Amino acid sequence: MKNPFNERRWKLALQVLLFVAAAGVTYYLVPHREKTDRHFEIGRPWEYELLTAPMDFPIYKLDEELKAERDSAMRDFAPYLVMDQSVGREMRTRVSRIAAKGRDERRAQEYLEGCLRKIYASGVIPLEAHKTMSEWKVKGVSVIGDDKIAREEPFANLFTIRSAYDYIMSGCENEGKIDAKALKKLSPEDYLKENVTVDTAKTEKAKAELMDQISPTQGVVQRGEKIIDRGEVVDRQTYKILRSLEILSEMEGKTETGGVSWHVVVGELLVIVVMYLLLASYFYLFRPKVFYSFRSLLFMLLMMVAVLAVASAVVRHTTLSIYIVPFAILPLVVRVFFDSRTALFLHLIMVLLASVMVSAPFDFMLLQIAAGMTAVSSLKDMNARSQLVRSAALIFLSYVAVFTGLEFMKGTSVEEFPWLVYVTFFLSAAMLLFAYGLIYICEKAFGFLSSVTLVELSNVNNSILMDFSEKAPGTFQHVLQVSNLAVEVAKKLDANALLVRTGALYHDIGKLFNPMLFTENQTGGINPLSEMPYEQAAQLVINHVVAGVKMAEKAGLPEQIIDFVRTHHGKTKTKYFYNSYKNKYPDKEVDESLFTYPGPLPQSVETAIVMMADVVEATSRSLPDHKEETIDRMVENLINGLIADGQFKDAPISFRDVETAKAVFKDKLKNIYHSRISYPELKKKEERKKLFTVTNKKEDEE
Repeated sequence: MKNPFNERRWKLALQVLLFVAAAGVTYYLVPHREKTDRHFEIGRPWEYELLTAPMDFPIYKLDEELKAERDSAMRDFAPYLVMDQSVGREMRTRVSRIAAKGRDERRAQEYLEGCLRKIYASGVIPLEAHKTMSEWKVKGVSVIGDDKIAREEPFANLFTIRSAYDYIMSGCENEGKIDAKALKKLSPEDYLKENVTVDTAKTEKAKAELMDQISPTQGVVQRGEKIIDRGEVVDRQTYKILRSLEILSEMEGKTETGGVSWHVVVGELLVIVVMYLLLASYFYLFRPKVFYSFRSLLFMLLMMVAVLAVASAVVRHTTLSIYIVPFAILPLVVRVFFDSRTALFLHLIMVLLASVMVSAPFDFMLLQIAAGMTAVSSLKDMNARSQLVRSAALIFLSYVAVFTGLEFMKGTSVEEFPWLVYVTFFLSAAMLLFAYGLIYICEKAFGFLSSVTLVELSNVNNSILMDFSEKAPGTFQHVLQVSNLAVEVAKKLDANALLVRTGALYHDIGKLFNPMLFTENQTGGINPLSEMPYEQAAQLVINHVVAGVKMAEKAGLPEQIIDFVRTHHGKTKTKYFYNSYKNKYPDKEVDESLFTYPGPLPQSVETAIVMMADVVEATSRSLPDHKEETIDRMVENLINGLIADGQFKDAPISFRDVETAKAVFKDKLKNIYHSRISYPELKKKEERKKLFTVTNKKEDEE
């Protein structure tokens, strides 16, 4: 026998392990670097207190300044090349040995030999080396010949094999004395070969020496010197000083091994652990079903970590704004499957964790919290795609409004507004539309049930319900009435009305297996059960629950809907056959299992509501009259009987909820069965005249 205590302890250990894993992944995602909490940009006011230099430190040049100085130095840099002069001699010798025929070929031979002398004297360099030096924008090169003496040559004089061939052919065309056909016949490309290579060692050494001459700093800030005060605009020089101070802080934060300092590690871990402890506490105290559901907890933590991973990738590996990440997709998706409070709390924890990654955490948190609140408020129940579009639009407007307010608070003029950020907000909001596909994926992967699916399943024009209405019309009318009654109760009890409607529509689907066994589908007063023993008839009726579960599973209905099929009779008895058996055989012992539904009992408020609505609606059809007193008495007796039988002991429904349900059932049934005015029959013309005369005579007498 299983020990419930041990099972609960193992579940708790598994949930704790999930949170530890999520916290570990989050720590890995956080960019581990020393960083200031001050955010500054050129042309923007300084938002913080007076800042003075805490020590003497150099002013580091900006990256673009260093790049410009290095590019300028490279223009005067002369790479070292090694020339093999024997290649030129060999190629000219080969040309001189050509047995030229005719005057044109001899002239072409002499011309080619002269061109090769010029080409190999300048040098033929490999194409890749030529491209590299072109990118460096070098003006000259140092060429080392056979005599080991370096001589300066203009870079423009160097040839590649392609440019050497073009040089030969273009010279032929320009002079006009050389027959191009005769020249091509000599195949000048066969005598072109690279004779210059790059001396990599000397070149890299010379380049490194040149780069070392460029100082990364420019000036010094002395300790105690004022840097900037609140409200002053950050100019280029001040920006360089602030950036230098930030670089110095990062350098001091590094340990000797090059890792991040221990206090940064401890600080990040503390923040992450506290956030996940708060999240775990919320689930444990206020959403225990979620906490002890591995599937639900895994879904929420995976969603949160996935969004944090995207944010980390944007911060670490791109220059994009952090606001391009659609953070509001988390509360949108979670809200579809869970409640608003859970969606918002999860979003708050995620935003607080993500704020550790960004440079302006206050602005970031204010914007994302506003977006999350808008997402939760605008998507109470997603029954159509248009609701997601509306939510995305409202989230975009909340971004715009809050960001504009923040900029005005900082004193930013309209001319200085960073308008490009609004484009980022629009793209982020547009990406929220992908939540529709994500909801479908999560629904299938984790076995959840969304409002969109419930709307599709409750459409009476779908194939299952159409088949239901054709093969079992009486039962179909019954489930429609049960659905209407149950929905009204669900609304009053603040239960999931859409789930109740859908579950009620399918709760009797098992009667499709043999619809003529049930009185609501019978015609002509023929009831096949009346000829059977009571036990057999009861078993056939009870079987509609088992058959319904099998049919629902085969049709691919969600597990949450199948629960309505399983539990709508709970463990009640088939009273008609049970009572009939007892009356017929008063002295015979009854095997009650033959007359009892297999269960289980309703496990939720929604399934309990459908059980009540089912028995009330079915019994109301057999009432001898539908007076108010009769309906009140019927509802009271039926639901009190269910309570007495313990049918609701596993459902989280209170006595107040039951009384509310009774009141709704009574009111709705009275409206359904209220008496109507009978229409008078149209009499013949002579009878109408006679009646008119009699009526007038009476009025005159009065």
